[in-house]
Amino acid sequence: MSAVTVCGLCKKYPSFTLDNVSFSLEKGRIAGFIGRNGAGKTTTIKSMLNLVHPDGGEVDYFGMPLNENESKIKQRIGYSTGTISYYPKKKIRDIAAVTKKFFSEWNEDAYKTYLNMFELDENKMTSELSEGMKVKFNLLLALSHNAEVLILDEPTSGLDPFSRDDLLNLFIQLRENGTAILFSTHITSDIEKCADDIIYIRKGRIEAAMPKENFRSEFRLDGETLEETFLRLERSGA
Repeated sequence: MSAVTVCGLCKKYPSFTLDNVSFSLEKGRIAGFIGRNGAGKTTTIKSMLNLVHPDGGEVDYFGMPLNENESKIKQRIGYSTGTISYYPKKKIRDIAAVTKKFFSEWNEDAYKTYLNMFELDENKMTSELSEGMKVKFNLLLALSHNAEVLILDEPTSGLDPFSRDDLLNLFIQLRENGTAILFSTHITSDIEKCADDIIYIRKGRIEAAMPKENFRSEFRLDGETLEETFLRLERSGA
């Protein structure tokens, strides 16, 4: 059974349409969600979480429709966007104390582990954090309630190369424990390092959703890097 199944998602805006987006995410696999800015990655992710209400389509988690089981499902998934901008004058420990009340499976040991791993000071306010530290704090909250699925929108945004590498290694560890991970990115080296699957979106449509090796076999020309393949597909109109 897929951990997540997205079927026929549609969302129409005056200048953009998310058009019949479908893919699945398997337990214990990492999917890199790639496409240029404005291609529909964030709209898809927000639709998957009911943060944006799609005009059509369905999202299932663990075999359950999101619309009928949203509260139950959101206990079992984690979401993180690249940065945070809420409660700028609240300390990290105060935001965490409120957040954990919403999750029955909040794991205080995991929270402390990731707090130390990310080198975050609980006494700092979020307004005092660098952009990279804001990313880490958002991930800290997403990782601290034993989520079985992680949905991450540009999680490596703002991170220095060392922190980004540490985070990708963490994804690999989580995958080995059975966690399903979907992360959007425009950094092809992130996908090269840790993704099992590639979901490629262009102008609101899914152009490919398949294992990384299948993507290479189908789309890559001899001698091309993954980045060169994506650039060629974008320029040629895929």
